[in-house]
Amino acid sequence: MTAPRPDERGPLALPEPILVVELASVLAGPAVGQFLAELGARVLKIENPRTGGDVTRSWRLDGEAKDRPSAYFASCNRGKESVALDLASAPDRAAAHRILRRADVVLTSYLPGQAERLGTDAATLRSLNPRVVVASISGYGPRTDRAGYDAVVQAETGFLYMNGQPDGPPTKMPVALVDLLAAHQLKQAILLALWRRSLTGEGGEVQVSLHDAAISSLANQGTNWLAAGHDPGRMGSEHPNIVPYGLLVTGRDGRSLLLAVGTDAQFATLCRLLDRAEWAEDERFRTNAARVRHRAVLGGLLRERIAGIDAGALGRALDDARVPAGRVRSVAEALDDVQSARLILRGPGVPGIRQAVFAAEAPDPGPAPMLGAHTDPVLAEFAD
Repeated sequence: MTAPRPDERGPLALPEPILVVELASVLAGPAVGQFLAELGARVLKIENPRTGGDVTRSWRLDGEAKDRPSAYFASCNRGKESVALDLASAPDRAAAHRILRRADVVLTSYLPGQAERLGTDAATLRSLNPRVVVASISGYGPRTDRAGYDAVVQAETGFLYMNGQPDGPPTKMPVALVDLLAAHQLKQAILLALWRRSLTGEGGEVQVSLHDAAISSLANQGTNWLAAGHDPGRMGSEHPNIVPYGLLVTGRDGRSLLLAVGTDAQFATLCRLLDRAEWAEDERFRTNAARVRHRAVLGGLLRERIAGIDAGALGRALDDARVPAGRVRSVAEALDDVQSARLILRGPGVPGIRQAVFAAEAPDPGPAPMLGAHTDPVLAEFAD
């Protein structure tokens, strides 16, 4: 695969083609690799043929075709070249080192000690190539040997505890949220390290753990506990600090809306559109603080009123009045929306979704590769 010329990569592409070697698997690390591929980097994904490569190659939905990459694998591996090497083998490790000597960025996701055994730890890589940026993802940091699994980290960092209905069980997010949060942190760290290298000529090492990315992302829910002693519990889609924000309502047409009213002025407009302007003057609801105290009463009134009107028409009226509200859509409906079209990669191979949304006009980096599809030409290219 030949890296695009600068004039082909778009104004938000990396300033020069860089070589990324991906030694990571599953979602977080590979998502970073695809992000860099979309920005014009050449990404070589080294996979172990003895174990079948990246485990997500085997994570197929029932009925998926087996003669192409799985949808899961394709979600974060577009635009890469797959090189099949078993790093436990001395000859394959030597071949990998020849590639790694020329890498700008190396993505890894190992348990502590594993990289040293395979000759891909940061110290070894930087001895081979002082300019390389070694970017590592772990579950709990470099000194903890627990494997990092998104669902487990969601459980241990408060996300499951907060998510779900008040009378229901803790609930995992339906995407690997912590993996994606960690990927975003690592993208930022890599770009900063590359900028630093452009000034100093030196590479470096950046590390992100799933645990730390999750804790950092607790945001207002975390500071609600730190500042006010409020340990967030399950509230469905509602917000602990704002009412009616996250309130789900259903109209007589069967459509569901999520209200996201964040200001007193927006609330007054909502009341006017519902022909209940007096609610905005009611002392129980006039301010957000009052609405938080009386959320149950207000929620009941809003649900009852909207159950008697057309939610589709209300949604359009709220949009016109700039009151935040959204129709509850399926994934299929969300991806079919005209605004989503620019983010969907429908080139050859399994379709996918962009990682670099700010560079949505950049060329499609290409399909996700079959295991080992580029081994021979890459090894020939890096033979010296």
